[in-house]
Amino acid sequence: QEQLVESGGGLVQAGGSLRLSCAASGRSFGSYVLGWFRQAPGKEREFVAAISWRGSSTYYQTYYQDSMKGRFTISRDNAKNTVYLQMNSLKPEDTAVYYCAATAPFYSGPYDYTDAYRYWGQGTQVTVSS
Repeated sequence: QEQLVESGGGLVQAGGSLRLSCAASGRSFGSYVLGWFRQAPGKEREFVAAISWRGSSTYYQTYYQDSMKGRFTISRDNAKNTVYLQMNSLKPEDTAVYYCAATAPFYSGPYDYTDAYRYWGQGTQVTVSS
C-alpha cells in the first residue's frame, strides 16, 4: 500500500527556515511527479511546488507558485524515495498545513492542481510567528 509521510513542520519565527521531508513507501516513486501543496484555515488547498521525474533528461524540472519562487526549493532523492521542501525567509502568511503528493507514473503536467495527484500524505503543520 502506497503511503506518503511528511515530517519537519513546526513553529518558526518570521524570516526563519524549515525543511520538510516526505518519505514514500509501498512502491518506488522514481517515475512520479512529486509535489507540495498547502492549506491554510478557511482556504482552499494551493499549489506550492513540484518536481518532475527525470526520464531521459539529466536534470529534474521544478515548478513553483510565483509567491514561493526564490524562497522555497523542492528536491528529491529517489534512492531514499523522499521529496524535500526547503523553505527560507518564511512569512506569517506561509502558515498552513503542508501536504506532499504524487501523481500517476510518467505524468507530464500540468502540475499545479490537486486533481493531478493520486497519492497524498496526511500533512504537517507549519506555523510562522510574526
